[in-house]
Amino acid sequence: MEIVVSPLEFHRNFYVNRIINCNLGRYLVRKLAKKLRLRDIRRRLGLNQQEFWSKVGVTQSGGSRYETGRAMPEPVRELLRLVHIEGIDPARIKGEHVSVANHLRAAYPSLYQRLKQEVRNLSRKSSRQ
Repeated sequence: MEIVVSPLEFHRNFYVNRIINCNLGRYLVRKLAKKLRLRDIRRRLGLNQQEFWSKVGVTQSGGSRYETGRAMPEPVRELLRLVHIEGIDPARIKGEHVSVANHLRAAYPSLYQRLKQEVRNLSRKSSRQ
């Protein structure tokens, strides 16, 4: 069996291997991985940059810079996780919801963990259907 590799894939693999083997390899690979994950998430959701980034209050140009490796503030990263990975609509979250969750976590940690696991299991079941 002959393995056929496109020229684009060959060049990409060539440069990735060079990056890994250089002194700054680990740093650059992590940076590249972050960039690819953001872009991949956006593309898998079928959204353009404007649609994807506006849901978390970031302009298209700002989002483009984050996708190409610019450092992203922790609050923006958390919003991305909540909105695009967890599927939470920030407009529906009320302050009291967060307060109740924080109190439950502090006062009844085992109950909080059990409920959290049940919610995860429910969301996995609904995503399979």
